[in-house]
Amino acid sequence: MPNPSAVTPVDQLEVVVLVDNVTDGLSTTPPQVESEFAVATRRGLRASSGRCLCCAVHGLSCLITARRGGVNHTVLFDSGPEDYAFERNTARLGADLGAVESIVLSHGHWDHSGAMFLALNAIRARNGGRAVPYYAHPGMFRSRAMRLANGGVRLMDDVPSIADLTAQGAQVVCTTAPERFLDDMFYVSGEIPRVTPFERGLPGQVRRSDDGKRWEPDELVIDERWLALHVAGKGLVVFSACSHAGIVNVLSHARASFPDVPIHAVFGGLHLSGANEQIIPQTVAAMKSFAPALIAAGHCTGWRALAALSATFGDKVLAPTAVGKRYML
Repeated sequence: MPNPSAVTPVDQLEVVVLVDNVTDGLSTTPPQVESEFAVATRRGLRASSGRCLCCAVHGLSCLITARRGGVNHTVLFDSGPEDYAFERNTARLGADLGAVESIVLSHGHWDHSGAMFLALNAIRARNGGRAVPYYAHPGMFRSRAMRLANGGVRLMDDVPSIADLTAQGAQVVCTTAPERFLDDMFYVSGEIPRVTPFERGLPGQVRRSDDGKRWEPDELVIDERWLALHVAGKGLVVFSACSHAGIVNVLSHARASFPDVPIHAVFGGLHLSGANEQIIPQTVAAMKSFAPALIAAGHCTGWRALAALSATFGDKVLAPTAVGKRYML
């Protein structure tokens, strides 16, 4: 098992939001964050046009680049739900997919994996056809569904299988253990301990049993993991794509894994919408103890939770994710 304390601090971190639930090119941002329109202007936009815009869709994908000295490493964190948005947005943002050296799939849900084959093919078309390390958890490959009030189920699309990923050029690292990679700059966690009394996962989710004959409870989404980097002089930046484990459980695990490194920033979906709206007060109150300098929440967080986070932390800390945003830490 990797020693978390051996994770190499990086000098700078760039995060580009390729896919998210919302588009927001007009709202003002903190100095270290660029909006979609600001990014386009910096890249030479001369006339406003729909041909230049990204599109929003239910899902998440981030391009994460770490820099230390003269060394850069780039990771694709999830792919979003489908090809169209991923392809359109990466093209309009000028995202350098050829720089991607590894992919991390945060957990086994379609809205984070639906464009994975397209992403793999785009990366390998630009990297000379090299295989791409792909970090996954063995529990994410079971078929899943949501239990309905009438007793039936609503199926979810399966995530790409190990065999199909391998056929597309992925080098799948399928493990429940934490991993360090890319010169030890990136750290993907092991399974997240569930320690809070109020975070219960994804209410109503079920999965196929091993024999395929029945549906069994799967609310904990135990295959979900977080990704982290240590930015020198600032602290830990934690990426939690959906926080089905509960963002307080995620941050508690990150703190336990890196006890000597303060948590500087939190990125991703907090899944405080739908049935989890009832735990917004407890979640926001508990997040205060981590004192993050930046909360980049989006995707499945929900507007009620964003409003509560804004009221508690203010807009100097809360900088919600949106398609095309660029964060420099």
